[in-house]
Amino acid sequence: MARRSSDFRQKEVISITEGRRLGFVSDVEIDFEKGVIEAVIIPGRSRFFGLFGQADDLRIPWSDIYKIGEDLILVKTLT
Repeated sequence: MARRSSDFRQKEVISITEGRRLGFVSDVEIDFEKGVIEAVIIPGRSRFFGLFGQADDLRIPWSDIYKIGEDLILVKTLT
């Protein structure tokens, strides 16, 4: 099934391994030579009301994606 990067924007990502919400997809990592999506990116959470910056972005490799639904993405990963 063909997928476009825009299909992933703003989908909620949930870890089925941990049973928790990880956040929303903000970007995708693409290998243009192979023509495949390598990973989805979830922005890091703000620390202490945004005063102390932000945690590193979370990169979920394509191999960890279990299921892609209309509104969410289920992943098998530990963070």
